[in-house]
Amino acid sequence: MHRRQVGRSGLVLGATAALAMSLLATPSANAAEARASTGHTSATGATTKTNTTANTASESQLEWGPCPTNPLVGPLPPPMECTTVTVPLDYTKPDGATIDIAVSRLAIGNPAKRRGVLLTNPGGPGGPGLSMPFDLLNLGMPANVLDRYDIIGFDPRGIGASAPVTCGLTLEQGYDSNIPPYASNNAEVAAQAEIAKGVAKQCFDHDTAGTLRHMSTANTARDMDMIRAALGEEKISYYGISYGTVLGSAYVSMFPDRTDRVVLDSNVGDSALDVDGFRQFGLGAEDRFPDFAKYAAARNGTYGLGRTPAAVRDNFFKLVARLDQEPVLGMNGKMFRLQVFSGLYSDQSFPLVAQLWQALAESDTAAVRKAMDKSTSPGLPPVGAQVGAKPGAKAATPNPYDNPTSAQLAIICNDTEWPSDVATYKRNTRIDRARYPIMGGSAANILPCAYWPAPLEKKVEITDDGPSNILLLQNLRDPATPYVGGLAMRDKLGDRARLVSVDEGGHGVYLFNDNPCALNVTTKFLVDGKRPANDRFCAATSASGLRLTKAQEERRSATLDRMRVN
Repeated sequence: MHRRQVGRSGLVLGATAALAMSLLATPSANAAEARASTGHTSATGATTKTNTTANTASESQLEWGPCPTNPLVGPLPPPMECTTVTVPLDYTKPDGATIDIAVSRLAIGNPAKRRGVLLTNPGGPGGPGLSMPFDLLNLGMPANVLDRYDIIGFDPRGIGASAPVTCGLTLEQGYDSNIPPYASNNAEVAAQAEIAKGVAKQCFDHDTAGTLRHMSTANTARDMDMIRAALGEEKISYYGISYGTVLGSAYVSMFPDRTDRVVLDSNVGDSALDVDGFRQFGLGAEDRFPDFAKYAAARNGTYGLGRTPAAVRDNFFKLVARLDQEPVLGMNGKMFRLQVFSGLYSDQSFPLVAQLWQALAESDTAAVRKAMDKSTSPGLPPVGAQVGAKPGAKAATPNPYDNPTSAQLAIICNDTEWPSDVATYKRNTRIDRARYPIMGGSAANILPCAYWPAPLEKKVEITDDGPSNILLLQNLRDPATPYVGGLAMRDKLGDRARLVSVDEGGHGVYLFNDNPCALNVTTKFLVDGKRPANDRFCAATSASGLRLTKAQEERRSATLDRMRVN
């Protein structure tokens, strides 16, 4: 079977569009539970004595019904079902304002084998998660895992159907991603600083509900514990990918005794994505680009990008320089860098990157437009529709990615305090342009976080004090979460965790890739709790660990294709 893998575009494309509607549920019972159990954590993330969330879990009183339609995914059909859980907006004021968190469930297992629930998070931050259980099913989640868990998804606070936030972003602004454009010099950093300052102000100008300041990883972890209690569970198992590892590491540190089996896939390496973590995108691009260069060189007769991997790399920089001087269909070198970086998330995207690169090299505008259209979800403006837009242009057309991009920004900026002086970013971009030439000048550039208010609390401190029930998964060549993130998380969690290192490229290990070794180790852990005694290395292979029928393979392929463009 041809191996297929995918990475969520996450920070590159601002995740996905907001869900169309809110959910109906029974807020009165949920609100009572919230008021009874809303203690909060200290600045270090340690749970205080007031946090009594359901040391005693009660029988769930949630009412389940049809799920809302996601404009990118389409309807979530039965057996998927949805509800809401009401939580405090501000956990320091448990009797104050509340918001509803949209929750989904896939419960198709064998009741005799049921162990509990597997809560999931798709990453981002900013990614809606209601469809995650259905996505995992279609990606080929093994039946013995489905037998043992109700798979739970949720839209984190401020995202999708959970009190969505907005910065009022428009297509005309040209603010397409929270990864800033590549800065080639100090003047470009200064120019981006003005844009970042304007976006930060715009976000708070649109925060009429007062939700923005309460968007944080710590608060989302508290929401997860409210979901656990509302489900009537003493403990939860968890699978989180990418930013989902940030959230998962916060939860296992804040509520260690309420965890069962935890899988953290593609680790950032901390409980927040701070300025140093953001700069790791530069390292990730350098780690991963050789895989694409090897692919392209082997197909030089088709794409003409270079006869050797070294030639492909040289031609990349030549094309970037030319596009910065002579854009094609409005696409300059900065935009091309970001498109290539996005394509590095998945081997499946390599042909699209090569096609776009070839079209740009030949200045074939029709082919460029066709290639860009392939990277867009049906019913949404092309991702390249903003090409040539003027940052700061008068608002007109709402950006369909406004909610996930806004939520992503709020979480990143609220979790840690970012440097406020432009000189720091000038220095960082100068350093990273030299050591990470592909994306360093972008990942080290200034974000609106530089103009954000100080965080309301410190980031959660990851602790090695707790049950030894965590499995870490990490590809060796991941553009978004480099291998160093897995090593860092392993070090911080100590004996609580084991690390599975996989000799693969791309973003995502379990189900998103199908390396047989990694698949088997993870499934065995989820099914019977058996984890490697020591850290494990999984060699590269062309074989697939999945055993799918033709129909299952077609569903998997369609899911990967959809997730590739979202």
